[in-house]
Formats: sequence, structure tokens, C-alpha cells
Amino acid sequence: MKIGLHPEAEQDLLDAAAFYEREGSPALAARFVAEFKRMGALLTDQPEIGSPRSRGRRGLAMSIFPYTLIYRVEGDSLRILVVKHDSRRPGYGGSRS
Repeated sequence: MKIGLHPEAEQDLLDAAAFYEREGSPALAARFVAEFKRMGALLTDQPEIGSPRSRGRRGLAMSIFPYTLIYRVEGDSLRILVVKHDSRRPGYGGSRS
């Protein structure tokens, strides 16, 4: 399965890592990125593991950090659309496809 990242999801990831580096430490930011990569690998192996959402999307919460990956599976491709902080406003990133 091929995995891709929406450009705005990539920015979400960079923003979150920058926050953890600024407010925590470079090591904490690295742990966040490592957890994101682990979740991506998990999704590659088990794309249907996330909870169903509207418009054919699925969501998978990170286990260590308060973020959820919103993604869509189409054929043999998986695209991460949003890297959403769980406390952000509802509907954040909802228009991404």
C-alpha cells in the first residue's frame, strides 16, 4: 500500500513538532515524529484500523500524543489528510481531500 500526505497535513505535522520542540525539547519533538511514523506504518499494514468518519474518511488516534490522523483509503493508496490536535475546533481540516 502506498501512503501519501496532504500538503496541509504535512504542515500540521511540522507545526506540532515545532510546538513540542519549543515548549518541550528537541527529544520530545523527535518522539512525536517517531510516533507519527509508527502510526503511518501501522496504517500501511492495517488501513481499516481507524474509526469510520464522514465522507469515507477514517481517524486513528495517536497513543502517546493528543493527535488524531484523519485519512482516506482509495484502492491501494492511503492519504493522510489531517494531523489534528484533539483539542482543536471540531471540523478542523474537514475540507481537505
